[in-house]
Amino acid sequence: MQEEIITFPLDNSTFLRVLSNSFREFLESGTSRSTAKLKPLHGAIARDLAERLGSDYVVFSQGYKEGKEVKIKGRYIDKAVDITVKKGNIAVAGLSVKFVMQNYSQNSNNYFENMLGETANIRSGNCPYFQIFIILDKLPYYKRSGELHKWESFTEHNAEKYVILSRDNSEIYFHTPNKTLIYIVHIPENDDLRNSEQYMDYYKSLNPSLSLTEHDYNHFGNGVILNDYESFIDKVYHTIMAL
Repeated sequence: MQEEIITFPLDNSTFLRVLSNSFREFLESGTSRSTAKLKPLHGAIARDLAERLGSDYVVFSQGYKEGKEVKIKGRYIDKAVDITVKKGNIAVAGLSVKFVMQNYSQNSNNYFENMLGETANIRSGNCPYFQIFIILDKLPYYKRSGELHKWESFTEHNAEKYVILSRDNSEIYFHTPNKTLIYIVHIPENDDLRNSEQYMDYYKSLNPSLSLTEHDYNHFGNGVILNDYESFIDKVYHTIMAL
């Protein structure tokens, strides 16, 4: 499959291309457990952030330069973080990135609770922490056998816990990220697919580009940015530069 060309700095259009490349890597690997899909996504965000911040900062991530994650010292445990920004030897920010492509409902609460816990641990250790949560607006739910049991949609009900989070005061609640980006994306639908193998084969042949969802999720407070990478990365940049 042909990857889309990425130019820097990233804007909202090129960020969608990054997500399309990540989705293609997922299809090529054939499993959500592979880290292959992470490299084009994490690496592009890391490079974008590094170029914005300049030579006084060093950014660590899979898919960028040394291609490794590093640990940030937390209040309770040290944590390997998807993207870490350092100035000298001091971590000045961390970013966690999650891209959900299948079986969302069985993991929905775990994703959210893990996000709260890791955020509290890092932020209580005096390091700003940001979250990026990306999900398809319609995604397959598989049985253990690989049979496609049903299609799930990311609904306003699913978004409600993030709406509550978006209204928290991050200066008071350290489980709340400094800022969260939620990106809800869409691929062409095919309800005739019956198992994971058909799904992978169909979308590999289609070689789709992702687009933003047409569903309306407009109730977020200031803590969450919806489908606007440029605004989010600008907030990350200014938070770091203000330290």
